Amino acid sequence: MAFPKHYIDSVLDIDPEWIKAQGKICVLIDLDNTLLPRDTSEFTPEIMAWVKSLYDADLKVCLLSNNWHERVHTAAAELNMKLVSKAVKPLPPAFFVAMKRVGGKRKETIMIGDQLFTDVLGSAILGIPCIMVKPLAAHDLKHTLLLRNVERFVMRGRQTDSSTTKFK
Repeated sequence: MAFPKHYIDSVLDIDPEWIKAQGKICVLIDLDNTLLPRDTSEFTPEIMAWVKSLYDADLKVCLLSNNWHERVHTAAAELNMKLVSKAVKPLPPAFFVAMKRVGGKRKETIMIGDQLFTDVLGSAILGIPCIMVKPLAAHDLKHTLLLRNVERFVMRGRQTDSSTTKFK
């Protein structure tokens, strides 16, 4: 079983300079329940500022989502991010497409997402470190809720790393 390199409360706990200090310049980011609660379409000002800080740090950023609805395309446009939708994570092809889209290589890439069996497993298959964040919303699709139950069992007792300063 794959485990996240780090498990944190929110993307806001990640300083882009920390990402660069890890030797990473390419950031693949999930949308639903990572940057935006599922079934909502308004980013908080804090998330918008954090995304801007990624670009200010000269990081190459791509939204990598299993979502295929118009909402994901609208979100990517609002964030000024490249997008790979219908990713079918954890399967590797979309990860490669996302890296190619921003000009990144595996060794310089990091994934940020909220699901163990899509984001974390998919990045582990490719040897890409993943930072797992707590999901922003408790409600989800039925199949995702089923996986969340398994995820809770696998991650039981694991505390988030957010209380440390290693991400700042």
